[in-house]
Amino acid sequence: MRHIAESTVRRLSLYLRVLESFSARGLATISSDELAREGGTTSAQVRKDLSFFGSFGKRGMGYSVPELSTRLREILGLGREWKVWIVGAGKIGAALAQYRGFRQRGFTVVAVYDNDPRLIGKSWDGHKVRDIARLERDAAADRPDIVVLAVPAEQAQPVVDRIVAAGIGAILNFAPAQLHVPRGVTLKSVNMAMELEGLSFLLTNRDA
Repeated sequence: MRHIAESTVRRLSLYLRVLESFSARGLATISSDELAREGGTTSAQVRKDLSFFGSFGKRGMGYSVPELSTRLREILGLGREWKVWIVGAGKIGAALAQYRGFRQRGFTVVAVYDNDPRLIGKSWDGHKVRDIARLERDAAADRPDIVVLAVPAEQAQPVVDRIVAAGIGAILNFAPAQLHVPRGVTLKSVNMAMELEGLSFLLTNRDA
């Protein structure tokens, strides 16, 4: 498959949520204009995004909501279960461990880790927090697909190095740190401070 921009993948996720909303309302078809309006883009962009993956819909009739939903789930890899570890059982990690939306999308949290003796052994939504000292041993026995990293910034790179050495190839990072991984490992960072700064900029300059 040709390279698909991250922005395109994000829009596919938005389209899927719009389709699910239409399905919940009992609507069987959707036009590119409706999909664009609900997804915050243009109909031309919708058609371009979908064209990367084949031909969808019929001119003048729009898209079948159930058929396009099924296809987008396949494209996004949501047709299987993904095993997720959370490393860091502080406030963010604990909240993520208890988030019900993961399982609805096929992401199953199977383990939570920390190095704080006060947290090790505690239970988060049925998951007993494990000592991070077990990470490599557990990875060899039950390799996860994705690790969610929610540790302090100063600990993030050493922990990432351990995750990579354990052979885990996908990391979602919540630590406020610039991290480095080798080629072949996928790293995505969620920087909440930067997102808030973006909102601050828009609020400050909305009348400019």
